[in-house]
Amino acid sequence: MITGSLFAEPRPLAARLSTLAQRGIFIGTSSWKYEGWLGSIYTPERYITRGKFSQKKFDDTCLAEYAETFPIVCGDFSFYQFPSDEYWRKLFGGSPAALQFAFKVPEEITVKKWPTHARYGRRAGLDNDNFLNSEVFTRLFYEPLLPYGARAALFIFEFGTFSKSAFPNVAEFLAVLDGFLSALPEGPRYSVEIRNAEYLCPEYFEVLRSNGVAHVFNAWTRMPDLPTQTAIADAYTAGFTVTRALLRRGRPYEEAVKSFEPYREIQDPIPETRDALRALIQKSLGERKPSYIFVNNRLEGNAPGTIEAVVDSLEL
Repeated sequence: MITGSLFAEPRPLAARLSTLAQRGIFIGTSSWKYEGWLGSIYTPERYITRGKFSQKKFDDTCLAEYAETFPIVCGDFSFYQFPSDEYWRKLFGGSPAALQFAFKVPEEITVKKWPTHARYGRRAGLDNDNFLNSEVFTRLFYEPLLPYGARAALFIFEFGTFSKSAFPNVAEFLAVLDGFLSALPEGPRYSVEIRNAEYLCPEYFEVLRSNGVAHVFNAWTRMPDLPTQTAIADAYTAGFTVTRALLRRGRPYEEAVKSFEPYREIQDPIPETRDALRALIQKSLGERKPSYIFVNNRLEGNAPGTIEAVVDSLEL
């Protein structure tokens, strides 16, 4: 587990992650505004106003301190909205120029039918007219990020689990996906994360490969675990890899939140997942291919601690 020694100069974890980033291995977390990281990643004194901890100051400025340890972060927030130009200016302006971002593409692009949930209002249960609409993605998400260049290092298209009524078979999904991917602007690194285990088939990987898009190795409750996914030879579909270590297989998201909040420490180590992450890193180093790895607090209880445990045993 991360301890106060992290604040020694130079920060041990920061130094190792910087060394890996220089070799093309970018490791970060899913989101960053976690008070449970105060005292490890974050210095409490930085967020004091008038003698008290300021939630607003923390939320507004902690990304700058995050970047003192991590070279990249995954912006999960963008899944729920098309951020405004002002939001992008504040986000990039409030962090060092060296910090890179991966962004989840808004669900406006990746949801086929809106869930029957109150937050979707009148759209709940209806078909999404913008599902896999390349023009909407380009105009509302890709183009607003052009001023920030390479700092937007990666786009992630995350798909929820499709029912048989949505796509009777994988071929129908792949036909739509292939047309969408082939219409995307050239240049960015794109990746696809699926939540249907049965879609992990040669035809799926071939669609990604033909478009130069990476499969996202994802540790999630109803997907094969990372050792299983990373053992699939066809799954390496691009000149880079993307991994999101989100949940222990079989553990629902809500259960992880209830068990692990406020994410101060590791509570459930998963050795096989850590080993798979180390193997991915070593493979990427050996092949000299970029790799993007993101760890979620809900995996073991504390994402920075998981990352530290993974990289501490690497021979760099």
